[in-house]
Amino acid sequence: MIYLDYAATTPLDPEVKAAVQEVLSVYGNPSSVHGAGRRARQLLEEGRERVARALGCKPRELVLTSGGTESDALAIFGVALALGRGHLVSTELEHSAVLTALKNLQHLGFDVTLLKPDHTGMIYPEQVAEALRPDTFLVSLMTVNNEIGTLYPVKAVAELCRARGVLFHTDAVQAFGTVPSRVEDLGADLISIAAHKFYGPKGVGALYVRKGIELFPLMPGKQEQGYRGGTENLPAVYGMGLAAEKAMTLLRQEIQKLLHLRERLESQLLAIPGVELNGHPTLRSPKHVNVTARGADGEGLLLNLDLLGVAASAGSACASGSLEPSHVLLAIGRSKAEAKASVRFSLGRFTTEEEIDKAAAAFAEAVGRSRVLT
Repeated sequence: MIYLDYAATTPLDPEVKAAVQEVLSVYGNPSSVHGAGRRARQLLEEGRERVARALGCKPRELVLTSGGTESDALAIFGVALALGRGHLVSTELEHSAVLTALKNLQHLGFDVTLLKPDHTGMIYPEQVAEALRPDTFLVSLMTVNNEIGTLYPVKAVAELCRARGVLFHTDAVQAFGTVPSRVEDLGADLISIAAHKFYGPKGVGALYVRKGIELFPLMPGKQEQGYRGGTENLPAVYGMGLAAEKAMTLLRQEIQKLLHLRERLESQLLAIPGVELNGHPTLRSPKHVNVTARGADGEGLLLNLDLLGVAASAGSACASGSLEPSHVLLAIGRSKAEAKASVRFSLGRFTTEEEIDKAAAAFAEAVGRSRVLT
């Protein structure tokens, strides 16, 4: 199989896998005071410190979580419930973790404004500025769109929010390890990341919380400074630390490699009649290529790709199996039929030129087959 679904999840890096397997034998509870517990705590904090160095923050500014969804929920619910009322600003393009949290807050009496993107999926700082109100307390804008790869001006939005006394959260799950995503690069007050997007284990992530911000805990307990109760997943946290460290070490060379592969794939896909690019043509993650094949049957397109040995997706993995078209593609102006006839290819550390060429040829064949079906 040619795996081109790195935006859904990445393979576990072999070095990280070996480290996780070794730490599995450390059975102490990190909260226990005896020797086994102290050893577990030492390894837990080592993992946290590595993530903090990679992100460019202090270890005490990280809350360890189960992944991106929980990190997003803790940022949004945590800030909102600590305040009790007010107005939030986000966009129609956010991950379902953010959009669902905002919808639930509306049921609790909070006001929410969702900004509409242009046809490239871009959101502009001016839109955010116009949406801010005296009672706005939080803006949430993702760093990289998980479906179309559009890169957002988060640093500019962060500066705008800080000048207006508004907290800023960014979902950097698709960005960390793929584009510069340190705290100094993003400027955000809260940053969500997930290890399985940068070759670490599934089921673990982190939320950066700038010092001085108070959160309402979603899972009360004594762990994680009281912001996230429950015994920490030691092997996963340790693996996340190694994965984060490696991701930052390799970042520049991986960006160059991915840009080359993206251009190679994109040029071949767009040479197919009726195939069009989704997302910003230049301000885009180096690993994302999302295209629409006009006139193709969407379900048949993915099915044929899979039969031809290519793993890609129709959009967010969290929405797989849904009969509804991508909310992201609808937001940028695609019709329901076009949205369903769209495929997201996402590249990664282990992708080769040979795989790119084979995948492009397979897509051309899949488009031909699925158009016959229609």
